[in-house]
Amino acid sequence: MVDLSTFDPNDVCNPENGLFGLPFNSVDDAKLIVLPVPWEATVIYGSGTARSIDPILKASLQIDLFDPDFGDTWKNGFYMPEPNKKILTKSDYLRKEAELFVDYICHGEEVGKNTFMCKSIREINEGGAYLNNWVYEQTTNLLTQGKLVGLLGGDHCTSLGFIKALGETKGDFGVLQIDAHCDLRKAYEGFTYSHASALYNVLNEVPQVSKLVQLGIREFCEEEWNFLQENKERIYTFYDKKVKERMYEGATWNTITNEIIEQLPDKIYISFDVDGLDPKLCPNTGLPVQGGFEAEQIMYLIKKIVASGRKVIGFDLVEVGSNNNIIDATVGARLLWNLCNWLCLSNQ
Repeated sequence: MVDLSTFDPNDVCNPENGLFGLPFNSVDDAKLIVLPVPWEATVIYGSGTARSIDPILKASLQIDLFDPDFGDTWKNGFYMPEPNKKILTKSDYLRKEAELFVDYICHGEEVGKNTFMCKSIREINEGGAYLNNWVYEQTTNLLTQGKLVGLLGGDHCTSLGFIKALGETKGDFGVLQIDAHCDLRKAYEGFTYSHASALYNVLNEVPQVSKLVQLGIREFCEEEWNFLQENKERIYTFYDKKVKERMYEGATWNTITNEIIEQLPDKIYISFDVDGLDPKLCPNTGLPVQGGFEAEQIMYLIKKIVASGRKVIGFDLVEVGSNNNIIDATVGARLLWNLCNWLCLSNQ
């Protein structure tokens, strides 16, 4: 047990402490573990999400620990281990290969005629499988120790292994996806584990996910639209445009959140891509899209989910940009703080 008798949550933060400046310095010390996954191998447009973890950690030291909604929940212990350097190095290498591959196919070239490109796509897909297995092993180990677990990306594909681990340990559950994009493409650009295929792979590989509820969606292709129409029993989408139109016509956010919660089963995993927010809050995310929500709207929704008696069993926070931008890091850190507290409160 960590001795908190000399720790003053009102005092200046000690930079030698860990996440949020808390004095929990090992997995054994904490109830909730945030697993950092610095991976963005298939992100071709805006980069930087793999290197967002350190800026978020630094920004987390500026957060005041007092919140009337949370009380002393932080005393359960929140801990984030060091990011795995091997994962980051592998991501950097494969991302360069992916850039060359996408440039090649964009010009209409046939992959089968180029030995180097055949090798590249094989390596990239094998790398994605390796990442999934690594996350699965790490999170399974934590869950079997009785820990609550959140994941900090990296791009959106990083959470698949974690969701598999939850399926094996928690049984059936639903996923609440906050996102600008559906992420339901099949093997986008030839990459089996593309960030644009994140939720397609979840639905395809994790049968315990009984329901996917999407919120904030405002960019999707015809392939994804057709997939949504074919899977209406398992997927319910609250399109950003439709939500906003209803609010412009007088519907309250409280009414809409009640409708969202009605679609959710008893156990919930929150998959939070920050591009589901208004891009002013996350300007350096990989692919910002106009529209989206205020952070407070999403936190209100999560608060109501917990109040409804539904249990949050885990979360991921992904696609936070870096690029030395204080806004991205501070918003990411505060979202992470809220998610950690609500996960703990939901499991008391």
